[in-house]
Amino acid sequence: MATRWGICSAGKISHDFTVALKTLPPEDHQVAAVAARTLEDAQAFAKKHSISRAYGSYDELARDPDIDVVYVGVIHPYHLITCLLFTNAKKNVLCEKPLAMNTKEVKEILASAKRNDVFLMEAVWTRFFPSSVEIRRLLAQGEVGEVKMVRSEFGVPLMHVPRSTQKELGGGAMLDIGIYCLQFICMVYNGEKPECIQATGTCLETGVDETVVVTLKFSNNRMAAFTCSSCVQLPNDAIIAGTKGTIRIPAHMWCPTSLVVNGKETQYPVPEPYLPLNFLNSTGMRYEAEEVRQCLLKGLKESAVISHADSLLMAELEDEIRRQVGVVYSQDCH
Repeated sequence: MATRWGICSAGKISHDFTVALKTLPPEDHQVAAVAARTLEDAQAFAKKHSISRAYGSYDELARDPDIDVVYVGVIHPYHLITCLLFTNAKKNVLCEKPLAMNTKEVKEILASAKRNDVFLMEAVWTRFFPSSVEIRRLLAQGEVGEVKMVRSEFGVPLMHVPRSTQKELGGGAMLDIGIYCLQFICMVYNGEKPECIQATGTCLETGVDETVVVTLKFSNNRMAAFTCSSCVQLPNDAIIAGTKGTIRIPAHMWCPTSLVVNGKETQYPVPEPYLPLNFLNSTGMRYEAEEVRQCLLKGLKESAVISHADSLLMAELEDEIRRQVGVVYSQDCH
């Protein structure tokens, strides 16, 4: 039986996710319905992607009995209310990153998923790329010895994108792109909580962070550092340095298609899309979609690759980084 997807929101990321699903076998994945805030938007999306059902409200999608799992592609201030809508309707959920605006909201979403006995996963797509799977294998085998330092960066000019600069839209570099650097460090250090975290940054007049630099210290004198910026282009690579060698993830560390292990490069290309994409390498979202299918087939309620504990740890670290940089959202105040 194919996993039947419902797509929640007809925006850019939902477009790319739907295109990515089409790179997987149709007997495994099918998009059964799409919901948007207006019926016109949903119908236009459905037409473009040959989806049979279009809804002008998220409620209707939540009530559709023929949906196995919902992909939530709304902007992050709406993750909480949207995830709760679907989990309370007993729907499995794959929600775009960041899972929510802060730890309090993340806990609410996780509690609701548990209470309703449904599968829930934060869509940290990077972790499911073949190159990321290979990184975890190399680390588990001790290929680079003991890891002592992890460095990562993600900087792209996003000042023209309202979603990146407006506080009420969940703007700020940390939650939007810094999360990729943070999740990478958390992955390398196996979900361990850092002993110490220091963050500094600059904010826009709108009160959201523009550039943030973070250092993290882990047990046994292991370090990590990352920079994220929504105003300048950075090299956007990542390095894992161990006592016996290094792993380098060249540019686009958030959607990696190559790895350099001790100087030797290997390519891991993603499939070609059948429609133009909004974001780089988006067909790589197929890997997280397949993970969801495998988890559902096994009756699991979370994925071991990005577990509920992983999502909670990232939210706690994001909160602490924002606290040190001085970014407060309305969601933090009640």
